[in-house]
Amino acid sequence: MNKTIALIYGDCSSPEIVTQAVRVLDKIAEKYGHTFTYTRAYMGGEAIDKFGDPLPQSQLNICLASDSVLLGAVGGPKWEGMPGDKRPEKGLLRLRAGMGLYSNNRPAKIWPQLADASPLKPSIVEKGIDFIVVRELIGGVYFGEHKTIEENGEKKAIDTMPYSEHEIERIGRIGFETAMKRRKKLTCVDKANVLDTSRLWRVVMHRLAAEYPEVEYGEMFVDNAAMQICKNPSQFDVIVTENMFGDILSDEASEITGSIGMVPSSSLGAGTCGLYEPIHGSAPDIAGQDVVNPIACILSAAMMLRFSFGMSAEADAIEAAVSAVLDDGLRTADLYHGEPGTTKVGTAAVTDAILAKL
Repeated sequence: MNKTIALIYGDCSSPEIVTQAVRVLDKIAEKYGHTFTYTRAYMGGEAIDKFGDPLPQSQLNICLASDSVLLGAVGGPKWEGMPGDKRPEKGLLRLRAGMGLYSNNRPAKIWPQLADASPLKPSIVEKGIDFIVVRELIGGVYFGEHKTIEENGEKKAIDTMPYSEHEIERIGRIGFETAMKRRKKLTCVDKANVLDTSRLWRVVMHRLAAEYPEVEYGEMFVDNAAMQICKNPSQFDVIVTENMFGDILSDEASEITGSIGMVPSSSLGAGTCGLYEPIHGSAPDIAGQDVVNPIACILSAAMMLRFSFGMSAEADAIEAAVSAVLDDGLRTADLYHGEPGTTKVGTAAVTDAILAKL
């Protein structure tokens, strides 16, 4: 199979992890008889430096012409003083909108080898952590109107949080379909006691629930959900929620699994061309030191193979190789705590080990 993959290397330590993920993809191509053609696209700080724009149309066009996009992470201290519309993160929002990626899917799964790394009590962890956050990605307050005005002699900032029925329905349906492929339990997280948008979410989700009688459907206020993710994460299978709530909760969920450096994500729309990226940032403090954990980016590449290319066996092979390396006790700096039987390794070395398992 021939596939074109747009690579966004990103900023700070991000190029290091994308480079390692490409090594794994090349090994998969060799082993399974595929051809992966890579095209370079610039976004974020690297695009600002090159073009003066966090995502020029020419770079978006490269992504749109690909079969899928693999991204590291963007941003860093160098660009923190940029105007709002020129910040690296603005490029990511434009990329999601330009590709029509309305569904961000972030698994929260604890690897058994890393159970001790979770900040939660062992009595909580042993019940299991294995759920996925399905986050609406191109609506809500991040894409609403933003303005700062002068009123009664002082500045007043206004951010709007719009949602329409069709936006809710399409992400809600993905939530139900995802639940059908898992343990058939879906929790809609909202703030319906306060927000009109959340009340509309409930109306639409109730309508969808009637189409999926096999799925156990429930609702939870976002503040309670934040508490329950720490208190009893085993109760969750699939969480579906709006953009800002999903942004916050999925980061919280990643931390209880032991390390943000292990968590991949996918962003998809109506077609199969998606955006795949680790959920962590660009880690400027460790850039160029061969210590950043590449596994989340490697697992993001595996998600791309599975969900955009239909290569389930290849994705399984990568995930099995990662698990085997963890079994061998190899740990990057974010995972290493000096436990007996573990060895601290760098970015390239842990990838070497994954390649050897493949």
